[in-house]
Amino acid sequence: MSKPKSVRPPRAQWQGVIPAITTPFAPKGGVDLEEVDRHCRWMEASGAVGIVPCGSLGEGATLTFDEKVDVIAACVQAVPGLPVIPGIAALSTEEAVDLAQASESLGCGGLMVLPPYVYSTDWREMGAHVSAVIAATRLPCMLYNNPPAYRTDFLPAQVAELAKRHRNLEAIKESSGDARRVTALANLLGDRLRILVGMDDCLLEGVAAGATGWIAGLVNAFPAESVQLLELALRGDRGRARAAELYDWFLPMLRLDTVPKFVQHIKWIQARERGGSASVRAPRLPLSGDDLALCRSTYQAALRARPGFARRSPRK
Repeated sequence: MSKPKSVRPPRAQWQGVIPAITTPFAPKGGVDLEEVDRHCRWMEASGAVGIVPCGSLGEGATLTFDEKVDVIAACVQAVPGLPVIPGIAALSTEEAVDLAQASESLGCGGLMVLPPYVYSTDWREMGAHVSAVIAATRLPCMLYNNPPAYRTDFLPAQVAELAKRHRNLEAIKESSGDARRVTALANLLGDRLRILVGMDDCLLEGVAAGATGWIAGLVNAFPAESVQLLELALRGDRGRARAAELYDWFLPMLRLDTVPKFVQHIKWIQARERGGSASVRAPRLPLSGDDLALCRSTYQAALRARPGFARRSPRK
């Protein structure tokens, strides 16, 4: 009997809605891999074009190396038709390189490369770190720039230097919160890199400035609506009015992605929309008090005001 042919993993294309997925935890605290599978399938059915596990929203900093490998493998198995693009971050460059290489061997379609956890310094060191990770595999890579969270800001000229050095650096997730940065990157790099919006409440501004994709957070609770919003935004003048109306409705929830307890907020709403647990891993704690009241009131107001044309996510 002949051996089955190996299937080449789908390659990241860096456009469309790519969910940065949450990591579900079982009652005893471990990762719930069955729920990872269910969630990835829901994202795919709703129109997502890729999956990003183990990022900031995925509580990657609290996952062990082996847990990250298990989550990544579960995503690859759940949605073989979509590229899985894990977040690659660690305390050390060596561990980040090991995770990048493990991701390639698992069949991922790309990598999202982050600065190291905790340590942030000058361009010489941060550039060397991400360069080592990008060079460690043949996978297409997306640089993740999020100075508010990681205290490292990859400036447009530095991004251009990385793009010149590494042909497999193909995209950047821009989360500075400044749409002018998208314009600067587009003007400097042209079509050399795809630019993806990384902050939920900067989606329309980022697309207007030249972004073609969205690494989204609230998509975990409202995937079809997120896909529709980006589709409308990319239509330009033809979709402007409806995109603005949908964005106005979505914006109070999208802003919950930009505060310190964004993981708790998104998991709480996701649990209401889809079922499952909103559990987080310490040092995070479940929402309470004013934080819970804000999340609940924002979600309930959104349900009351949902535009009639907004898509509903399929329930699978």
